[in-house]
Amino acid sequence: MAMTLPTVPSETATARKKMVDSQLRPNKVTDPRLIAAMRSVPRENFLPEALQARAYADEPVLLGGGRALPEPMVLARMIQLADLQPGEHVLVIGAGTGYSAAVLAACGAKVTALEDDPALLAIARPALAANAPTVQLVPGALAQGCAASGPYDCIFIDGAVEELPPALAAQLRPAGRLVMVRVANERVGQAVIGRVSASGLSFQPAFDCAVPKLPAFRKAAAFVF
Repeated sequence: MAMTLPTVPSETATARKKMVDSQLRPNKVTDPRLIAAMRSVPRENFLPEALQARAYADEPVLLGGGRALPEPMVLARMIQLADLQPGEHVLVIGAGTGYSAAVLAACGAKVTALEDDPALLAIARPALAANAPTVQLVPGALAQGCAASGPYDCIFIDGAVEELPPALAAQLRPAGRLVMVRVANERVGQAVIGRVSASGLSFQPAFDCAVPKLPAFRKAAAFVF
């Protein structure tokens, strides 16, 4: 009788498990769907080959052009803050190489991912096709959102925001949510969740974090006489 040898986890699978156990679990990430998603989605597949060795580091991975893949703990806590229900429609703004969109899809969301950087889109297209084929990847201006595919139960901005365009709130369903990192005057960013009500979009702070600013959401410089 042939003996079946035990399956040996790959080096990246071991690093992914260690990321969850050492970075996420000790930092208030408790949603079982999210933990399972981050254990299963291969983060290294969403990075250029030269940066794949840093996929599971406890820090952002800089992608150039002012863009970065946020550190795993920050991304996980932001997704958990969104409190998504299976089947909800999420717009990811600043999808970058597609990793956050893939994790959201693995949590059961219907995901539209918006990106404006051609170099990042070139990484995201094959990565999502291979790892999260249900995600709809859309090229377009980040500050305009993607009204054509809305409305959305949640808008998830994958990066820090200095100034939020009012038009984005109009793309949310009634009682929809918007999750982002708000930053002002070079201070530490703050993850917030905004909820639609009769009076508009009101924000509640959740936790402090350091996330690179999205160039599309920088505040315009004031004119000085």
